[in-house]
Amino acid sequence: MGDVVIARSLFGTTMGFHIIFATLGVGIPLMILIAELMYQKTNNRDYAIMAKRWTKAKAVLLGVAIPTGTIAGVQLSLLWPGFMEVIGKVMALPFQIEIYAFFVEALFISIYVYAADRISPWMRILSVTLVTIGAAASAVLITNVHAFEGTPAGFRIENGEIVDVDPWAAFFNPSFVVTAGHVAVSAFMTGAFVIASVAAYKMLRNRGNKRIFQFHRKALMMGLIVGGIFSFMTALNGHESAQQLHQFQPEKLAAAEGLFKTQSHAPLAIGGFTDRETQEVKWGLEIPWALSFLADDRFDTVVVGLNDFPEEYWPPLFVHTLFNGMVGIGSFLILLSFLGFLWSKILKRPTFPTWLMWLFVAGGPLAMLAIEFGWIFACTGRQPWVIYRVMLTADAVTGNQNLALLFFAFAAIYVLLGIAVVLVLRYYFKRHPLEDEWKESDSTTNGIHA
Repeated sequence: MGDVVIARSLFGTTMGFHIIFATLGVGIPLMILIAELMYQKTNNRDYAIMAKRWTKAKAVLLGVAIPTGTIAGVQLSLLWPGFMEVIGKVMALPFQIEIYAFFVEALFISIYVYAADRISPWMRILSVTLVTIGAAASAVLITNVHAFEGTPAGFRIENGEIVDVDPWAAFFNPSFVVTAGHVAVSAFMTGAFVIASVAAYKMLRNRGNKRIFQFHRKALMMGLIVGGIFSFMTALNGHESAQQLHQFQPEKLAAAEGLFKTQSHAPLAIGGFTDRETQEVKWGLEIPWALSFLADDRFDTVVVGLNDFPEEYWPPLFVHTLFNGMVGIGSFLILLSFLGFLWSKILKRPTFPTWLMWLFVAGGPLAMLAIEFGWIFACTGRQPWVIYRVMLTADAVTGNQNLALLFFAFAAIYVLLGIAVVLVLRYYFKRHPLEDEWKESDSTTNGIHA
């Protein structure tokens, strides 16, 4: 592999691992907040216990998200010095503000973890609200750098020098709002479906214990409803994202849909794979005129094809498969949430069929897979540019020639970290079963009444 490919693989592996914990770090606090609100509304201690247990999981995940995020920051500087030179002069603002967002998140999660039983209900809710806001703000601010890479603004390069720098114009670059929205709602969606996935699995394992079964059923329905709302919002935001690509990165949209010829009434290709030789999507299902409508809400919109760009500027054509995987999973999750709501709230069935329960179990991993597909599509679809139409990835990479060993070393570290996280979570919740939480809750309540 060439130096650029190894550098991209190393950084991509780091981000692919980090994004698991970063996404859950944004999504789970919202579920904790909703559980707290449900507890204050219903006075049902099950919701307080949910919030407490999910907070313990959040703390473990945060313990991995922080160092992996730090590694990603270090790798940015070491692997992409040309890119960081531009970022340092033009786009440092999000990194600076993100420090304060992380401070808010860390401060109030500490208050909630260590003092939840000793502070007033409104303070509990305020604490979790600020954790949720801080976590979402951190993700949005960091991802804004990615938005800037696709739609750079706030500077010019003249005779090789960066001039006319406007940090706020760079911050509020054309795709900031859409990208920020997509990051937030997709993370909320994923956190909800991961909660639902765990709850469904626990229900399958505890069908004979009515109290445990009902506890996890509440968590399942909360996850499905919240996940369904945010998966639908993600789909709406995805439509806006496609329109942004049509306006600012047309070759990326063309590669996503395997469109080679510029045309109006362009079809939308679902499934299949892009064949460079025949310039078509093989074995895909075409929906007439749909791509034109997706691009600009009109069936006669002219969508620019790949043949209008130099071939060396084409993104890798496999991004079509990534795009389809992301959209397909998102559509499935909307359907899954609707089925759960229909079965429980409209048909009012007390239990779900086993086949549907296993689909619920699959929902969490699939949501995370969609996040990975989306992240890879976003970054790979911008290639060969690290900053679109400004700097090629090959021009930004380090001159260090010894990256292969680092790639395998970090890959091994991430495997071990992933295994460790699973073992720690299993060990903690095995040592602290629900029955103990109920006993502690009952003793606390009885003590208050006494």
